[in-house]
Amino acid sequence: MSLIREDLLREFAIWGTVLVLKTLGMALLTGRLRFGKNVFANPEDSFGKKIKVATDDPDIERVRRAHRNDLENILPWFVMTAIWLTTGPAYYWAMILIRTFVAARIVHTLVYAVVPKQPHRALAFFVGFAITIYEAVSTLMYYL
Repeated sequence: MSLIREDLLREFAIWGTVLVLKTLGMALLTGRLRFGKNVFANPEDSFGKKIKVATDDPDIERVRRAHRNDLENILPWFVMTAIWLTTGPAYYWAMILIRTFVAARIVHTLVYAVVPKQPHRALAFFVGFAITIYEAVSTLMYYL
């Protein structure tokens, strides 16, 4: 017997992989900006070229903050969702929460790092945050 139903595990695996790829893409976006602007945080990153060493470029720092926000929110979601799925939630409810979280994080990235826009960024953040909180509380109530 598996702790997580196979159909839910598949859903989690597919959409979790989408989030991993999105998060890894943030590192590429940071690199693209650094090379495009010729602004690097470390002098050894110059590869023999004349570069500007700086850690305060507003565009690069915005992408880095968005990436950090991903790490602060996606990693806890991964852990919490994996645990929550052991409680046997209904397939459609789990599917809706998983897909909504992923969509919220993609929107969050777009309106934070690509085309900054409020209140869209805050709404996307709180949708994902609320899903993680719901799963945590639901799991606690199930196992207590």
